[in-house]
Formats: sequence, C-alpha cells, structure tokens
Amino acid sequence: MDPVRVVESVLFSSKPLKISEIAGTTQLTESEIRGAVKKLAKEYRDRSSAIEIVKIGPKYSMQLRKEFTECARPFTEKEVPDDVLKIAAMIAYHQPVLQSALAKVLGSEVYKDVEKLRSMGLVKAKKRGQTLQLTTTQRFAEYFGIEGSTREDIKRWMESQLKS
Repeated sequence: MDPVRVVESVLFSSKPLKISEIAGTTQLTESEIRGAVKKLAKEYRDRSSAIEIVKIGPKYSMQLRKEFTECARPFTEKEVPDDVLKIAAMIAYHQPVLQSALAKVLGSEVYKDVEKLRSMGLVKAKKRGQTLQLTTTQRFAEYFGIEGSTREDIKRWMESQLKS
C-alpha cells in the first residue's frame, strides 16, 4: 500500500497523532511516515484544497483551512455546547482559575460544565482547599488547533481569534 494513502487515512479518521503513534499501528517506519506527511501536506497545498495537514506540537492532524470553517460550521455537530465553550474560554484565558471563583461570576451551572470539560479531557483540576484549580490540557490545544499548549500560547491564540 502507498504510505501516503495510509497516512492520509489514519489522519482523516483520528485525533492528532505523533509520528511514533502512526508507526505503532501501521507497518511503516517513522521515516516513511515523515515523508508521507510532507508529501500529503504538499498535495493539499498544491491543489488549493479546503483541507490541510498541520503540525500541532509534536502531533499531526488533518483539518479544514481557517477560511473554510465558517462555510462548514452549519453542517457540523457541536461537540461542545456554547455555554460549556464559554466556560472553557474563561478557564483557558484566566488559567489557573479556581472553580469557586468561576461559580461566583457565572453561577452554579459552572460545576456541571466543568465536569463536561473534564470528561472530554479538555480541562484538568487540582484540589485547592475546598475547591478545584482549573487549567487546560494538551488535548485542549489539539482540539482547538492551537500551536503550543502553554498558558501564554493559548492566551495569545485566543487574543488573535478575537482580532480576526
């Protein structure tokens, strides 16, 4: 089988993956996979596709180009409801943030919404007294296509999204 088509099918049907993860489930070497990722990314670029191959930290993913996301939005199913997304944005921008502080500002629904974010692996919590200290996870950065996963990277990305 053509390594490029194998990598394409894996990236299409998966969350962002490291080269080593792809190698672990296919019979391709890491070198073959790197070459296939580069070739595939070039193919999509050369034909001006609405799809692109992106590197997010050490992982690779297939996603829509930014200029096409609004066109596709009406046809996509929301995985994160708007009210939960609002909480995710607050956590991401102000992290680390206490869950009790969010509840004071946004109301008791925060507890349910934080639990949803935790179950999705987007937010992690550490016990701080009688409340939880909330921060985003690596999965948060991957989910939203953010280059880097530090607090500064996420805050910078969020500010850039507000400007555009």
